Amino acid sequence: MRFFNFCQISLPLISFVLVGWIAPRANAALLVGSYYNNSVLRYDEKTGEFIDDFVPSGSGGLKGATGLTIGPDKNLYVSSILSGSVQRYDGKTGKFISTFVPSGSGGLDTPEDLVFGPDSNLYVTSINSRTSNSVLRYNGQTGAFIDTFVPSGSGGLSAPFSLSFGSDGNLYVSSALTDSILRYNGQTGAFIDTFATEQKGSEPGGLTFGPDGNLYVANLNNNISRFNGKTGAFIDTFVPVGSGGLNNPVKPIFGPDGNLYLSGLNSNNVLRYDGKTGAFIDTFVPGSRGGLNGAGFLAFTEDSTVVPEPRMDLAVLVVGAMLGVSKVLSRKQKATS
Repeated sequence: MRFFNFCQISLPLISFVLVGWIAPRANAALLVGSYYNNSVLRYDEKTGEFIDDFVPSGSGGLKGATGLTIGPDKNLYVSSILSGSVQRYDGKTGKFISTFVPSGSGGLDTPEDLVFGPDSNLYVTSINSRTSNSVLRYNGQTGAFIDTFVPSGSGGLSAPFSLSFGSDGNLYVSSALTDSILRYNGQTGAFIDTFATEQKGSEPGGLTFGPDGNLYVANLNNNISRFNGKTGAFIDTFVPVGSGGLNNPVKPIFGPDGNLYLSGLNSNNVLRYDGKTGAFIDTFVPGSRGGLNGAGFLAFTEDSTVVPEPRMDLAVLVVGAMLGVSKVLSRKQKATS
């Protein structure tokens, strides 16, 4: 009877061990905005293989997918630049949830990039040079307009393409038409200074802070600049012009592997570069894979974590040990019977 009970306990335990060490686990994904297809495509974060149309073309009225960000609620928020709105989608399924920020809310016109701030509210660049060169703030839970966080033209802001909060809690915004990166107080939106300056005609676009704390800026003249994250001093051209076939990079993003990923708007691909040296590694997503057309902003899903490789050796050892114990108990049972 004892042997039977042991088997009842051990067999489920063996199954648990095998599931824990052997069963495949769902990989996270790289999301890529497909501007001309009005969609967001999903790719395997390790191989770059196409998975699916995470947000199908036109879902929820999406028109011209630009900025992408994962919110505090783990859902996906997308700037719909041609409809002047921000759309919200389920972060696991891509299903349309709601129009989070309606067209024109708070004067929103041509939203390019968006980010959730330290206060958990949503900040959106309004880039139409004729009517607005500002950063607007919206309630991070309801999408209701709060205020014009950075007023139009503040500090010389012109064509605010991208934005990012730094480790100092302040807001950094690329001013494409003045070839500069401007810094604003992260609590009040007041202009602080011109943090960094690009060469004339560079047209700085997407920006992000790297794991090293430095600022990386994608220039529309096809290179990536790196600036000291504290002083704004120019460090180097991290990715040289055209490296790996780079063509109109949108916004740099560091992946879970520590490397730098860049989409090419005109080449319809995603390129990968060494996160420490900037050396070209490979074309992570080849041109037009999965129907990618107008490769735009990138985002890694929130559950992008390192998953341990299957440990078959450990599972075999555990199973072998349990079978050995069962034999010993079986012999004892026979000796006493």
